[in-house]
Amino acid sequence: MPLKVVLRPGETMVVNGAVIGAGDRTATIFLHNRAQFLRGRDMLRPQDIDGPERALYYAIQCRYLGTDESDVDAALARVRAVRPDATEVLERVRALVAEGRAYEALRLCARLFPARG
Repeated sequence: MPLKVVLRPGETMVVNGAVIGAGDRTATIFLHNRAQFLRGRDMLRPQDIDGPERALYYAIQCRYLGTDESDVDAALARVRAVRPDATEVLERVRALVAEGRAYEALRLCARLFPARG
């Protein structure tokens, strides 16, 4: 069964390294096979990194999208140093990345982001 992705007008996503965008109307896209994809609203830009949790997310994102070989292990170590309360979550993130399940690792990592106020 294909994965259905609905993009709002003007929204973008990356699929296997290609940026895809909706025009002035909602677009429905079906992914019929496995693909590396990430919605634009779920992507971090370097200027969005304001702490070690987001730096970890960005490192995983870069590896997932194949844009570079960011040092996920170093980013994990930095978060462990400042967030001893998150040891179990970080170990799960590390395991997911090692298993090639980076998308799931991103989702879990996002839960560590401090609330913006």
